Amino acid sequence: MTTAASKRQRLATRLTQPGIITAPGIFDLISARLADRMGFDVLYMTGYGTVASYLGLPDAGLATFTDMLNRASAFAQATETPIIADGDTGYGGLLNVAHTVRHYEAAGVAGIQLEDQEFPKKCGHTPGRRVVPLEDMVRKVKVACEARANDDFLIVARTDARTTLGLDEALRRAEAYSKAGADILFVESPESEEEMQRIASAFEKPVLINNVEGGRTPVLSKSRLEEMGFKLAIYPATGFLAMGKALEEVYQGLQKDDVAAGTQGRLYEFDAFSRLMGFEAVWEFEKAHAE
Repeated sequence: MTTAASKRQRLATRLTQPGIITAPGIFDLISARLADRMGFDVLYMTGYGTVASYLGLPDAGLATFTDMLNRASAFAQATETPIIADGDTGYGGLLNVAHTVRHYEAAGVAGIQLEDQEFPKKCGHTPGRRVVPLEDMVRKVKVACEARANDDFLIVARTDARTTLGLDEALRRAEAYSKAGADILFVESPESEEEMQRIASAFEKPVLINNVEGGRTPVLSKSRLEEMGFKLAIYPATGFLAMGKALEEVYQGLQKDDVAAGTQGRLYEFDAFSRLMGFEAVWEFEKAHAE
């Protein structure tokens, strides 16, 4: 199993190399295992998807630090690929932020995303989000950087100011978070290609773009995003939206008289899925210890 330190170092090195980095959203251990075997440079633990799959609740500040740490740890242990994990607002004040960063790092993920929303936070592509004063988030970023044990553990600083305070304020905040020590900058929910271009070209540090199908931001090709200057493109919703659609269709098929016709061509092959989940190791163990 690859160590957490080597995963972090691998991602930190990749960020210095040319080319945009694609990060699919993982939200449960099936999605994590599937994505892990596909050769991505990094995976993104989506807060929306993780809260939905783990608790069956909306991403509205209802998941606790313990809930999210549990999932981050499980994902990190089950995968060889570096993971950036959603850490919401840090789950409280400055002491909580330090506590969160230390435990996420100890859990084995390669980085944490922290945002400047007021608590309780909301999904970044939903209305009604409010942000804390800039100075408060600057202090959170500084504390997060101080709390990590190794500089390869990445701090992703996100601002949700665009929707309520405008793009200029969002850019001002991202610049302040950069000066506070953030490794990756994340301006949430730009609403046009022109805004995306301004964001991508505004900073020296790597800039992340959030691609949410049906969200507030245009979803562009990876080549266009790279041309703009984005370094990291996350796709947090793609997996669970695809899963939801697929499950709905096959469950509808189960309601029909001809079940096989309703599931034909829509199912992962059972033996392959068993191997994906690690049954080969179980079979080998049983052979080695057969009486």
